[in-house]
Amino acid sequence: PTLQFMVKLKVISRDKRDFTRARKSELTPVARSMQPELHPFERAREYKRALNAVKLDKHFAKPFVGALSGHNDGVHCVAKNAASLTMLVSGACDGEIRRWNLTERRAVWSTKAHNGFVRGVSFSHSGHHFVSASDDKTVKLWSSAAQPDTIEPVTKFLGKNAFTDIDHHHRDNLFATGGPSVLLWDTARSEPVQSFEWGADAVTRVRFNPAQHNLLGCLSSDRSLILYDVSTGSAMQKMTMQTRANALCWNPMEPMHVTLASEDHDLYTFDMRKLNRAIAFYAGHVSAVLDVDYSPTGTQFVSGSYDKTIRLWEVGAKEAYQIYHAKRMQRLFCVCWSMDTSYIMSGSDDTNLRLWRAVANERAVPKLPREKRKREYSTALIEKFKYMPEIKRIKKHTHLPHHVMRAAAIKETVKGTQKKREKNKRAHSAPGKVPKTDRKKKQVWQVQE
Repeated sequence: PTLQFMVKLKVISRDKRDFTRARKSELTPVARSMQPELHPFERAREYKRALNAVKLDKHFAKPFVGALSGHNDGVHCVAKNAASLTMLVSGACDGEIRRWNLTERRAVWSTKAHNGFVRGVSFSHSGHHFVSASDDKTVKLWSSAAQPDTIEPVTKFLGKNAFTDIDHHHRDNLFATGGPSVLLWDTARSEPVQSFEWGADAVTRVRFNPAQHNLLGCLSSDRSLILYDVSTGSAMQKMTMQTRANALCWNPMEPMHVTLASEDHDLYTFDMRKLNRAIAFYAGHVSAVLDVDYSPTGTQFVSGSYDKTIRLWEVGAKEAYQIYHAKRMQRLFCVCWSMDTSYIMSGSDDTNLRLWRAVANERAVPKLPREKRKREYSTALIEKFKYMPEIKRIKKHTHLPHHVMRAAAIKETVKGTQKKREKNKRAHSAPGKVPKTDRKKKQVWQVQE
């Protein structure tokens, strides 16, 4: 009889990419065991790598990309095109408007559009056209594809008073203007289709909500934030603050939240459903904050101040995680975040637009896969050890101009004195006569519906 044997074969399957080099310059991949008992000093090694990573981040941080010169007066407002990453429009204090190509860093079109300050510019959602408003009581509609020799607007709208701001509707061919009253215009009509008023004070800023397209947020010179519903033609709420707000911006990912840039050097975020208290405040600037803009991701925003600095904030954070400044940069009037979240544009009183990196140590070059993995690993390590004293100190460290440091020291002294005075007043008064008030609630004076 013949004996038959069954042989069981176990096939080893390997992916060639796991043990071969993609390029000759790379190291050969080596398989390593991740068992903790084989790596007793793993935490110490990771801490050292995190320390080196945060030092390298600071060492290679070069946020400034370049300056766009060409204006003859201070840059008062800028607008980004939601349909194009490379297009930017800026308006100056002498009435000039320029359209920029950010890739080439040059102006591709310019014209003397108005006889006064250009108070605001805004693109349509499709990017087909943009509108500009000025002190000369005119609003002009311009084509986004105008040739360099085209200096006349597509349409011109005449108002009875000077305009203070303008914003285009996110869906329809409508735009709103600020002034003695809020006016809603249709691009196909020469007269405003609606008018809104609440009180006798001028409206300084207008912004449509990115999700509720019929909701319009306005800032007034009587220190108030007013919400209008343009579909019903009625006012919804009016919240009056203790200090005047200079700018507002809606969070694109959480459109019920609005952030105000205030004259008291701070920024306040409110929930429009409950305006009797702020949900967060951001302190750090040493002069009035003049503009604010959110990143398209809704997790960060940028503020520009009269103290000549740009600050980048995480939503809900107590301090700015980046502070940008330049030797020749003067008072900032406007800031905006690019639609790909990679760059920040700022306009200042020194006639220049400036381009900054949103991540200070990033470079605009394609990365190899191993470089991406290394970057992600370093970022994860810094996040893991961010509360260690040395890493926390290096990460927070930043160089500031002397005038900002002096102003911050004086401001800190004044705040300490006020806090001490209030403490003494409470100690020498009857219990409950001088109550402690939350700063988030203290800033709101009154809410009307």
